[in-house]
Amino acid sequence: MKTLHAPTRTATVVPRLLERLDARRVPVDAHQYRIVAERLAGLMLDPDVDWQPLLAQSPAAATVYENLHYAEAGLCHAPLDQAVAAEVAAREAIEAARRKPEPGAAAPDAAAI
Repeated sequence: MKTLHAPTRTATVVPRLLERLDARRVPVDAHQYRIVAERLAGLMLDPDVDWQPLLAQSPAAATVYENLHYAEAGLCHAPLDQAVAAEVAAREAIEAARRKPEPGAAAPDAAAI
């Protein structure tokens, strides 16, 4: 039986840094953001680490983990309420776009006037 290790100190600090970059009101340099995200992704490739406690406390870590393991896990760490709300909003936007008449097209009631 294989015993999993706890994440390293670095693996617990990097997600917090990524969350701080996300929360900044001033735009962050894309290269800097990419480096931090790639560092976290690299750390999370270690199969000997139990990532679940970190994923439960860090939305940034959960997002990176889902992106790394999407084929196996899908969006298993995304809050269900947010996922459902996003799906409903997307469907409503698609339906609204389908109902919107094309520019220059006559309105359906125009022939009756």
